[in-house]
Amino acid sequence: MLMKEFLSKWIAKKQAKKIKKCQDDAIKIQHQLLHHLIQKARKTKFGKDHLFTEISSYEDFKNKVPIRDYETLKPYIEDILKGKFDILWTGKPLYFAKTSGTTSGVKYIPISKDSMPEHIRAARNALLAYIHETGKTAFLTGKMIFLQGSPLLESKAGIQLGRLSGIVAHHVPKYLQKNRMPSYTTNCIEDWEQKVDAIVAETKSQNMTLISGIPPWVQMYFDKLSQQSGGEKIGTIFKNFELFVYGGVNFEPYRAKLLDSIGRQVDTVETYPASEGFIAYQDLQPSQGLLLSINSGMFYEFIPVEEYFNEKPTRLSIGEVEVNKNYALILTTNAGLWAYSIGDTIKFVSKKPYRIVVTGRIKHFISAFGEHVIGEEVEHALMTVAKQHQVEITEFTVAPQVNPVNNELPYHEWLIEFSKPPIDLIQFACKVDAVLQQKNSYYADLIEGKILQTLKINMLKPGAFINYMRTQGKLGGQNKVPRLSNDRVIADALSQQNQQ
Repeated sequence: MLMKEFLSKWIAKKQAKKIKKCQDDAIKIQHQLLHHLIQKARKTKFGKDHLFTEISSYEDFKNKVPIRDYETLKPYIEDILKGKFDILWTGKPLYFAKTSGTTSGVKYIPISKDSMPEHIRAARNALLAYIHETGKTAFLTGKMIFLQGSPLLESKAGIQLGRLSGIVAHHVPKYLQKNRMPSYTTNCIEDWEQKVDAIVAETKSQNMTLISGIPPWVQMYFDKLSQQSGGEKIGTIFKNFELFVYGGVNFEPYRAKLLDSIGRQVDTVETYPASEGFIAYQDLQPSQGLLLSINSGMFYEFIPVEEYFNEKPTRLSIGEVEVNKNYALILTTNAGLWAYSIGDTIKFVSKKPYRIVVTGRIKHFISAFGEHVIGEEVEHALMTVAKQHQVEITEFTVAPQVNPVNNELPYHEWLIEFSKPPIDLIQFACKVDAVLQQKNSYYADLIEGKILQTLKINMLKPGAFINYMRTQGKLGGQNKVPRLSNDRVIADALSQQNQQ
């Protein structure tokens, strides 16, 4: 056994004990962390504005610090962009992670010198948890690829900014640098298609053992790699490829096609990184939810989804949550985010230890008629039926059709790009609709009451979603297609493109 493999097992065992202790003391650790964050930021502009010196409990915190989204945080960000210090957190941010917002345009999410190491530690813990549970370390001896954004950073108000994955690229531990691919030059290519071509050229003859990235963009890499290798499966091209690490989207809609591209079974590790913090990671094979990062500079709050848009929603700390209930996730962090809604919804599948699944986005739903269909429901319905019929999905999105032609009843339009389509599309659609009705009683009532007709599937041409993302300037990197929209902006663009 190589020294690196031996040491990794020893470190993994040691870290597993530490993480278990954190989980056992989660409630205490979380409240201590909140106290620490408040004390450290009491002299900041935000701390003074919200009377941090008068906060001594979680109840005080809830009374003094309201839930906020990026729009309500923006004035503080603008102060930082003007060059001011001690605004949200002590000093100035180390970085700004640049993200695309649907309502706010470009968002600048602060990353501090305190929070940056937590991103790296959590990513490391995900691999250590895998090693500890499986005992597998061979992936450490081969090449590892991280499909990510460009590490080239801009400067704004003296603060470096870029995509989170590009920022993280500057902090990859030294012990992984030698094995890491692609090269820095290739990583800096901005055009995603050119970048993937360059990555294929660099990696196709290498001993790749770990591949990591957002599933749809990894699939694009696999497709090009296979094309340039005469149609060979990825598992044949990379004989020692054994671990796929992913995050950013629900893997299930992509699983069948990705595993078919690989051609054999490989282990997978799911992660939940966000610009605001590395929130959770898979610690068991097979997955039973993602282990929440308890002691990583983030204090968590949870709002029952049905109360999210209330004037004064219920706010719960980790000791007050219930299993199998949908919550909006709220973060207070050591980068200066305070009771900040990141827009995701989660559900606890376990409290000993605290494990979660991501169920969707607060603003990604369809409720044109009061049905409030959410991402978890549509993904469950589609993948349940797809699995039964050996159907493979490349990508999909759903939107309401409120004013159909010929005086038809309104319906939900599912725009789906299949890699392996169903034999009978109408029958497939009926079965998906039936499962969705079982998951959402409001939707079922609307169907039964003749307010809506059952869903319709618009089968898109191959490459439809890649072409759409290309036209939006959002090809590759951390960009994702919204699974649900309450309007027809995406649906109409895809439909029009499909007719050309």
